[in-house]
Amino acid sequence: MRSNELDYDLPGDLVAQHPVEPRDASRMLVFDRASGEIRHRTFRDLPEELDGHLVVVNDTRVVPARLLLRRPTGGDVEVLLVERREDDVWEALARPSRRLRAGERLATRPGLDATPAELVDELGEGRWLVRLPGEPHGEVPLPPYIHEPQGDPERYQTVYAHDAGSAAAPTAGLHFSPGVLEQVDHVAVTLHVGLDTFRPLTEETVEEHTIHGERYRVEPEARARIDGAEQVLAVGTTSTRVVETLARGGPLEGRTDLYITPGFAFRRVDALLTNFHLPRTTLLALVMAFAGVEETRRLYAVAVEERYRFYSFGDAMLVL
Repeated sequence: MRSNELDYDLPGDLVAQHPVEPRDASRMLVFDRASGEIRHRTFRDLPEELDGHLVVVNDTRVVPARLLLRRPTGGDVEVLLVERREDDVWEALARPSRRLRAGERLATRPGLDATPAELVDELGEGRWLVRLPGEPHGEVPLPPYIHEPQGDPERYQTVYAHDAGSAAAPTAGLHFSPGVLEQVDHVAVTLHVGLDTFRPLTEETVEEHTIHGERYRVEPEARARIDGAEQVLAVGTTSTRVVETLARGGPLEGRTDLYITPGFAFRRVDALLTNFHLPRTTLLALVMAFAGVEETRRLYAVAVEERYRFYSFGDAMLVL
């Protein structure tokens, strides 16, 4: 499949800059694969759309991972933590990276509050291993297409966020309010979202792209419930990848580099709740694999025509 088949036109004003209030007031496009019917609902209607589904959510929590620091020479550096490697060592993106050297200690900029860092080893392509004195403390890293200042940083966390470790939110879960969550039968898994998930496809074909592994963990009780469920609704692409990793004999804890593209045979996910994703990304490839390539194009065209809100703070799509 050519990567440009994952392109589509989107008016800039449909890129959501702020989440709706309350959370469950977001719109939800419902697509029934069996009938081809499209319904326009709000997220608080989700319980009415389910029929015995076990809802699988990702309870990862976004780390305040954007550190605005300063070199001993006085130059400013931005360090974005991507993944914890050891207790005090993280893989990170640092920019500008060209003049940085291993062993440098980066201090907090005057007037800002951020954890200092020591550069341990260069990994290439702007990536570094960095050592922090304690837990990271900086800004929550919002996606680059969000240009407007935000209020409460908790709005970029799900209401069930628990296990800190992600560089980005599992955004399909941002629509859940405590009230909606209480109305559905649900279980949690954990996958710590890395930035590579959102990295655009730059190769000519989708299959040439390499997806980097992400850490996940599932409790034995959760796996038993997933295995025994009549139907499974995965909340987001991250939960989908965990559930399908387990369905292929994956362990309860480890890394998954499962790359889901059109033609993939789903073994355990029966329904998908997701947001509207950026073009030419692995996230959109996964949605096309589940809903169908032409069907997804049609759904996105309808979403644009109906002026749904797109991306992290945007509206939801439920594929049954």
